[in-house]
Amino acid sequence: MTTWVFPGQGSQYPGMGKGLFDELKELVSQADGVLGYSIAELCLLDPNGKLKQTEYTQPAIYTVNALHYFKRLMETGKQPDFVAGHSLGEYNALLAAGAFDFATGLQLVQRRARLMSKASGGAMAAILQIPAEEIAEMLAKAGLVGIDIANYNTPSQTVISGLSEDIQKAAKVFEKSEAQFAQINVSGAFHSRHMTNAAEEFRNSLQPTRFSELQIPVIANVDARAYAKAKIADNLVSQIHSPVRWVETIQYLMTKGEVEFIEVGPGQVLTRLVNQIKQETKPEVLVQDVQSPRGEVKQAGSASAVRAENLGSEAFRQRYNLKHAYLSGAMVKGIASTDLVIKMGKAGLMGFFGTGGVRLPEIEEAIICIQGALASGQAYGMNFLHSPDNLEREDEVISLYLRYGIRTIEAAAFMQMTPALVKYRLKGLKPGPAGKVVIENRIIAKISRPEVAQLFLSPPPEKLVRKLLQEQEVTAAQADLAKRIPMADDLCVESDSAGHTDMGIMSVVLPTIIRLRNELVRRQGYVEPVGVGAAGGIGTPEAAASAFTLGADFILTGSINQCTVEAGTSEAAKNLLQQINVQDTDYAPAGDMFELGAKIQVVRKGLFFPARANKLFELYRQHHSWEEIDIKTRTQIQEKYFRRSFDEVYSETKAYYLKTKASEIEKAENNPKHKMALVFRWYFIHSMRLAMHGSTEQKVDYQIHCGPALGAFNQWVKGTELESWQKRHVDVIAEKLMNGTAEYLDKQMQRFGMSHRSKPA
Repeated sequence: MTTWVFPGQGSQYPGMGKGLFDELKELVSQADGVLGYSIAELCLLDPNGKLKQTEYTQPAIYTVNALHYFKRLMETGKQPDFVAGHSLGEYNALLAAGAFDFATGLQLVQRRARLMSKASGGAMAAILQIPAEEIAEMLAKAGLVGIDIANYNTPSQTVISGLSEDIQKAAKVFEKSEAQFAQINVSGAFHSRHMTNAAEEFRNSLQPTRFSELQIPVIANVDARAYAKAKIADNLVSQIHSPVRWVETIQYLMTKGEVEFIEVGPGQVLTRLVNQIKQETKPEVLVQDVQSPRGEVKQAGSASAVRAENLGSEAFRQRYNLKHAYLSGAMVKGIASTDLVIKMGKAGLMGFFGTGGVRLPEIEEAIICIQGALASGQAYGMNFLHSPDNLEREDEVISLYLRYGIRTIEAAAFMQMTPALVKYRLKGLKPGPAGKVVIENRIIAKISRPEVAQLFLSPPPEKLVRKLLQEQEVTAAQADLAKRIPMADDLCVESDSAGHTDMGIMSVVLPTIIRLRNELVRRQGYVEPVGVGAAGGIGTPEAAASAFTLGADFILTGSINQCTVEAGTSEAAKNLLQQINVQDTDYAPAGDMFELGAKIQVVRKGLFFPARANKLFELYRQHHSWEEIDIKTRTQIQEKYFRRSFDEVYSETKAYYLKTKASEIEKAENNPKHKMALVFRWYFIHSMRLAMHGSTEQKVDYQIHCGPALGAFNQWVKGTELESWQKRHVDVIAEKLMNGTAEYLDKQMQRFGMSHRSKPA
């Protein structure tokens, strides 16, 4: 069997294609007509030195590859059994397979080249002598998680891609090893997450293109498997920001038997790579296709492990320009801090700033800080917490978000849609090409109940839309477009978790919401997919794997991020968090919903807060006033819990509410039970402040929201560098957890005789 392989960018040189331009004049004429300049002059003479510029290099390589291909076809009269191309060369492979004609392919390449040439601030480097797995570990250990692997060229030759400053830092890391490090002369961070915007622009330009059935199997760069017609556009888009898996491509083809590889194009770059892969590949890593009893093709063995970057939904990753389908959730009082959000954004991930309990001026400061630190395309989000008793606060926060161009929010604690949330959604709507709706303001809704999920999966309520239209808060066009989109782009299903919790079970709630999503999306006919992710209890690879296996499009972590360098809480709290195990949390009343008896999950180990909080709720439930409680209990509460008198606490509380919500004091003066509730609520505010400030006097009263996921994480990293919270960074945790999840899933599928190509998520 024969495989023809087509080289990509990097194989160009002045004089390439000599002799072919005169032989295949009709093809050359087509190229000149598409490009608007002489392709022969560019390739043979390069008078203006443009051949090394991406905008010109890619069309030149594609054209010369095509000339070589048609020349070989005329000489042999035979087609190969398989075709493959390295990066740009994949377009020639698709041409050979009949996906499109020469001119159409050249038009696509020209668009691709122009978009990629716009990329700036990026760099690439080749690393030799050490395997890709070791390279990834060294980058993660150095904190260079913003760098991606771009090309797996051979088992001992890997190309990395990232921002220029990061690549320069990487050079110093690898100088200390046995590796050879050589920076590549390119203008952008090709085949990395930094090309996601270019990829999305390219997707839009692909809309009119119609692809034909493939006549020859084409092995794709993206997953090292044969193309399907339905995947051509998706693969070409993904290829721009995904790594070139050349090693796996050749290894896969090697399993087909005796395969002759013939390079079709200028130079011998791929021939050398193929020979090196053959020499360095061990037989046991090859994939063998076998027939199941039902005639399905399965693969035994694995050319490579399940990959972290493929877990979850590709549409979700592209929507937010993320390396992994992984988010860090908001934690109140800015515990999910600006440092945390910035760290995540720079790593190609997304975190949400915790706005709960944070004053408006401080939220504005946080936005300015985050936007100033992150580059264009680096993701971040702001939490938007429902305030049922203060819709004015909601409107103030949304107005702030709109003023600063916040494009992604995490909507939490909503039981119904509110005017502010609907306004945010509608303000980001625009008519798009081909009748589509462009959505600029994204909402990821944290939910735990099907009835709330249904609200977010439905279009914005007509009543609120009409109200906003009447008040001239939105335009008539935006109100009309609202009928065609759901309230949320994505749902995050929260199982039993830190802080406020419905104590849901992931394996019960998540599949239920996914089924509901599928039904409502089908019924409403939404064009964009609505993602469903998972949160709560995720702190180990096994837990994350469970979520992805259940169908989660993404995961969101919480508790484990509170015990990191970036978390905005005290060192004293982090020292406690670092020591807990899975059994060291408990449930207590929620201070903000004290009278309702809503529950939060908190740290129990070494702390009295859970017991004392539950005691206060029981006293509130059983008595109509403070004076009804027996004197011994009142004394204990004042001396042990409050460390001040009931009257002193009420005086402080009264002064606060008279400035913010005087009606609460009026109600308290006329209702002793409400007065008692306000004083008891003070304890919850006070206990959280104690933990965040690291008070040494009332350490036993720390209120620290936390779920058992952190205990599981602590046990998982025990004995490693991450055992100490001083070494824990949110981006490093994300990488470790996602890579660990991929490794765990790979082992489990091998255990059950499954291929990693049977997609786990």
